[in-house]
Amino acid sequence: MSQIYAIPQSQFRSAWRRLKRLFRRRKPSNLMLHAKRELEIAGLFDKDSDYGGMLGPAVLKMVKVFADEGHSGFSAGLAVSLFQKVARYEPLTPLTGADGEWNDVGHGVWQNRRCSHVFKTPEDGAYDIDGIVFEDDNGSRYTSRDSRVSVTFPYTPTRQVVKGD
Repeated sequence: MSQIYAIPQSQFRSAWRRLKRLFRRRKPSNLMLHAKRELEIAGLFDKDSDYGGMLGPAVLKMVKVFADEGHSGFSAGLAVSLFQKVARYEPLTPLTGADGEWNDVGHGVWQNRRCSHVFKTPEDGAYDIDGIVFEDDNGSRYTSRDSRVSVTFPYTPTRQVVKGD
């Protein structure tokens, strides 16, 4: 037999107000207006821009999700920092070097599951292939075989930028 539960009127009103707020058409936040304006100025909605104008709407969707979360001040900076790291496939905590962190990619080479630019071999130990990034006089950045740095665990991946030749 089913039971009928009575909800106190005050709880019902409170829930109803929250639902109405959720579905109410809100005006765009200042952040949304700023993002849209900057993306338009950069031409990222134009069909002849990168990716056929699809970057502007994609970034605007991410900004909307962020704006809807209601972050401000300190929490906004933390959320942006965390999102940037996970979106770039960077670890949030130091790598441990534990056996479970590695994938065998063949020929005695192991790649770290949490940070794809960290490898290890029996001969060389652990190393980061992006440990040093070189920057040309015109500001272009690149890595090479000289970018490799040895790793000691726990390891927080960092990139040293070396300018000039």
